[in-house]
Amino acid sequence: MSTTTAVVPLTIQDAETLVAAARYTAEGAGVAVSVTVLDAGGHLLAFRRDDRAVLISGETSTRKAYTALQLGAPTRDLVDAVQPGGPFHTLPTALDRPLLFIADGRPVHRDGRLIGAIGVGSGAPEQDHGFATAAVETLA
Repeated sequence: MSTTTAVVPLTIQDAETLVAAARYTAEGAGVAVSVTVLDAGGHLLAFRRDDRAVLISGETSTRKAYTALQLGAPTRDLVDAVQPGGPFHTLPTALDRPLLFIADGRPVHRDGRLIGAIGVGSGAPEQDHGFATAAVETLA
């Protein structure tokens, strides 16, 4: 008899909900953003860059999501850890796939289990954090 409970993975419908919620919140603040959603394996489920979002925000939103997924924490919470003398100081350059420690990539959990991540880019760090947080709260 198994005591493990299956957790429903992040679905494309979930990913589209996350993208829509982040964009809706950003539009309300007058900010054009890029939004990336990755599944638990780090695979792209959804991506959207607003026409007016800076081009680099597509890359930064993806790297933020990947960083949040790999470390299981919001990227905003990890910024101090990669500063000189921090426990992860060399981490940004230690891997083949670059991590990005700027707010905000957020892990996405369901029933206490990590099922994916979202990254938002183009606004100020605190704005992106708010947009990603609002999106994750739609799945709660």
